[in-house]
Amino acid sequence: MRFFTVKDAQAARKSVFYATGFIGYFYILTFIIGFGAITLVSTDLTFLDAGILEKTKSGIAAIKGGSNMAAIHLADAVGGNMFLGFISAVAFATILAVVSGLALAGASSISHDIYAMVIKGGHANEQDEVRVSKIATLFLGVLAIILGIIFENQNVAFMVGLAFAIAASCNFPVLVMSIFWKDLTTRGALVGGFLGLTSAVVGVLLSPAVWEATFGFAKGSAPIKLDNPALFSMSIAFVTIWLVSILDRSMRAGADRRGFDAQFVRSQTGIGAADATTH
Repeated sequence: MRFFTVKDAQAARKSVFYATGFIGYFYILTFIIGFGAITLVSTDLTFLDAGILEKTKSGIAAIKGGSNMAAIHLADAVGGNMFLGFISAVAFATILAVVSGLALAGASSISHDIYAMVIKGGHANEQDEVRVSKIATLFLGVLAIILGIIFENQNVAFMVGLAFAIAASCNFPVLVMSIFWKDLTTRGALVGGFLGLTSAVVGVLLSPAVWEATFGFAKGSAPIKLDNPALFSMSIAFVTIWLVSILDRSMRAGADRRGFDAQFVRSQTGIGAADATTH
């Protein structure tokens, strides 16, 4: 076992500082690009489809190529062809990086967490894990293509918000409660996270943005009137985690509560973290 030194802790804090700074900068740019597109793109007939503009009277709705092209057109409006080419290259590289990262994360979760740890009970060999990972990559690729076709006309930024809603309803409550609440149990985390995930996915599918705009059902027929269900699905996850953990009196729950202090110190400082056991 290797304990973290003061130098390790300083390096970790520096990495967190830079990572948080870049993430914050990214979200600030979202507002800048959005307002820039409203001001420079939606008012310039060069970037608008005259037919759609006449029908909607909305510059944003009439953008050539759809609203997903707003940032690309904004680059053209601000910096001409040179900046347009640069932003297009950045967008293409970003898409490749995100897709490859998500494919790797999804395949790893399926092969290691589900296949090796759940189905095989931790006794799967590495060759089988690699084989399952390859199959999972192909499956996720086909699924992504199908979903991409279904959601072709949806705004990408809005779709990212829906993905964040699912993460906020499933991952976020479990992470926060596991770090800061001493009475969290494994059963509470499992049930709460599952209900948060289920309620978020169902809320997204039954929302007007998906039920009507994507699936094509009649306007006003969506069973849920909210475009983004995160406020309620995340609350469901938090309440369920708290309730199930409070009521859990199993032996595992006792072990979870007794191990909180050591886990809290390790999560905040890195002290007690072990090196990887396999490579």
